[in-house]
Amino acid sequence: MDVILLEKIHKLGDLGEQVKVKSGFGRNFLIPSGKAVSATPENIAKFEATRADLERQQQESLVVANERAEKLNNLSVSIKRKAGAEGKLYGSIGTVDIVDAITEQEDVELVKQEIRMPDGPIRNLGEYELTVQLHADVSTQIMVNVISEEES
Repeated sequence: MDVILLEKIHKLGDLGEQVKVKSGFGRNFLIPSGKAVSATPENIAKFEATRADLERQQQESLVVANERAEKLNNLSVSIKRKAGAEGKLYGSIGTVDIVDAITEQEDVELVKQEIRMPDGPIRNLGEYELTVQLHADVSTQIMVNVISEEES
């Protein structure tokens, strides 16, 4: 399936590129979320008419993402949880917990989809360096320190 991208998508393409994607990915994710339109002659003409507007919107979102990245750059946040004697947590810490801790500490809007946790949820005490992907071109690092509730 050929689609025209309406915004830059990491590892797929830039704004305005016509790319070939699997039908399910295009039909179930890209098109419903407004990130792409199918590459029909009518949509290509429509896109060319609104290209300047879309490029301006992308520039504005890049500026906002850079401002947010400055606030988050090298941020360190601590999360207290109950843990066993060997340092294993009772439960786990996911993206929602991290977003809640950051918004409580800083005046920054974050969404759980922006937190990258390649190893899955945190299940042990310790310090973890995580990536926050704010835009296709903007990412920053944060430190999450998981401490036991008994430590104060």
